[in-house]
Amino acid sequence: MRTALTTGEPAGIGPEIALRAAALADVDVTLIGDAALLETTAFAAGIGWPLPRVDVDHVPLRFPAVPGRLDVRNAPYVLDLLDRGIDGCIARRFAALCTAPLQKSVINDAGVPFSGHTEYLQQRTRAPHVVMLLVGGGLRVALATTHLPLAAVPAAITAASLAATLDVMHADLRRQFALPAPRIGVAGLNPHAGEGGHLGREEIEVIAPALAAARARGIDAIGPLPADTIFVPSQLTRFDAVLAMYHDQGLPVLKHASFGRGVNVTLGLPFVRTSVDHGTALDLAAQGPGRADAGSMGAALRLAAELALRP
Repeated sequence: MRTALTTGEPAGIGPEIALRAAALADVDVTLIGDAALLETTAFAAGIGWPLPRVDVDHVPLRFPAVPGRLDVRNAPYVLDLLDRGIDGCIARRFAALCTAPLQKSVINDAGVPFSGHTEYLQQRTRAPHVVMLLVGGGLRVALATTHLPLAAVPAAITAASLAATLDVMHADLRRQFALPAPRIGVAGLNPHAGEGGHLGREEIEVIAPALAAARARGIDAIGPLPADTIFVPSQLTRFDAVLAMYHDQGLPVLKHASFGRGVNVTLGLPFVRTSVDHGTALDLAAQGPGRADAGSMGAALRLAAELALRP
């Protein structure tokens, strides 16, 4: 089966990097997007058209797209792309879903509450629990919470949410990444993992008990460890993946190690889904084709096809 590749926000770099990734990847790809936009972008970027092993699932733009200029009227189009890819994966027309970046703000400005791909995919598939895992630079870093204000993070870290996250990580690291007994290092929430309660009690009252319960279920969960310790290279060799407590605790390390080649993987879905580790880069899109780096998009597309081959 083919891998579906949504082309993202039409005013951003998504259409171009999707085309470049599809042109270079040695996999069968279905680009989901406006056919005329893709053809025009390909010619402007000097990408041969049509592409071998690539077909187009045409979804018409609502209004003409101008590079670098968001148009709230095209927000439904972006969601149409996602829905087409999700429905195709559920119906098994596609083996996996790979997504180019979209602009959350313009979807919200259109009156649709939207916090990100990950949350939208969970809602549309009715998955009980999903986990954002970033892969790159030799690292796998998952997040216990995703797109939340920092002030809301402590209350969102509960024994139940950590249990669900660790269960999903353990299952999908085994299934998708072929790790028979994954070792998961878990960061603390507070500096020095709470310093024995002097810098916060979340580690003592929530995180440590959740890890003990996970170990009783057969999950190799180690921690909680201070975030500035767990990411030391000598420590990282102990783990197959790290669970960070919040977005900006884990992602800066991953992006430093792999920017331009990092991949976002959503665990817990009924199908494989990957994406880039960056945004729409409207400023680059406004300058014309040829400036955007398609490395992360290519890595995401290749990983999606690779993971889809595993039983």
